[in-house]
Amino acid sequence: MLMTPGPTAVPEPVREAMSRELINPDVDPEFRAIYDRVTERLATVYGIDADGSGGEAGPGGARDVVVLGGEGILGLEAAVASLVEPGTEVLCLANGLYGEGFADFVESYGGDPTVVAAGHDEPLPLDALDEALAADDADFDVATMVHCETPTGALNDVDAALDRIEAADAEVLTVVDAVSSLGGVSVPTERIDVCLGASQKCFSAPPGLATAAVSERAWAAMAARDPHSLYANFLPFRDVSDGFPYTHLTTEVVALDAALGLLVDEGLDAVRERHEAAAARCRERGAALGLETVPGPERSSPTVTAFETPGRAETLQERLREDHDVLLATGLGDGAADVLRVGHMGHNARIERVDEAMDALAAVL
Repeated sequence: MLMTPGPTAVPEPVREAMSRELINPDVDPEFRAIYDRVTERLATVYGIDADGSGGEAGPGGARDVVVLGGEGILGLEAAVASLVEPGTEVLCLANGLYGEGFADFVESYGGDPTVVAAGHDEPLPLDALDEALAADDADFDVATMVHCETPTGALNDVDAALDRIEAADAEVLTVVDAVSSLGGVSVPTERIDVCLGASQKCFSAPPGLATAAVSERAWAAMAARDPHSLYANFLPFRDVSDGFPYTHLTTEVVALDAALGLLVDEGLDAVRERHEAAAARCRERGAALGLETVPGPERSSPTVTAFETPGRAETLQERLREDHDVLLATGLGDGAADVLRVGHMGHNARIERVDEAMDALAAVL
């Protein structure tokens, strides 16, 4: 049983959709109809098209949804590649691996990152953010942050960070990695210029697609910068009425369409309640086993739980896989040996699946 925080288990209706005859995305109009339905369903999940009006306006104007062919990290790089050029000042707010990783992308595209960081077990450093924004030489063009830091299971208070950025400089473009929360947790997309998601997390489709909701002013900034990359670039996807910039990942788009259909049919409120219930059960079972979560339960995401298992994570992972056919994830980077993660997101956000995984974990502890 796959219980990792992405890729997640793919439900049977999605697998069935993938087994159908291949559609040529370059010449068959059926594919365009499927792609359009995917973006419409994504807009509903992003919370920017709940009334069917074509996109809710917020700071920066209405949002458009696009789907790029590539694993979720493509979205992070494409956001930077599309908005950053030599000399672009970028504030990178970080309390984890992916928040810090934004700065690496910024440097690779010639930008100047200012990293405002906290420890991986700490909340976003909002006081330090205020100081950075108030500095005499502060002149940021873009700000980046992560909603759910998957390696630690932390759900960050991006609303509080956005409040401070908007108050200090309403012209700063904001980029939020919501890859591990979108679809399982409410995301304030209407306040974000580029809000990133991916197929393999809460949607429970296979890895291979990066999604984004992009504001009007972000589109304008991208057009003014004229990004040099074709692949790591959102601009070619803004208008695909005359075709896609490259052959799209047909099977993955069909799978995402089926996965989003399940999610929308269930209802977003019900989906989020299911994630909350699964997370609560996972942490209740973990506490009974004497396990503590990395960021603390009040800051842990409804989509993933990271248990502290000092020095034992890899051994426990191996025994779970070999003895019980349950696959969990260890931490990443410095936490690889000390953190064991249960992914209760998407299709896996169900009490019975959490119980099966925690029964196995209890047996190997």
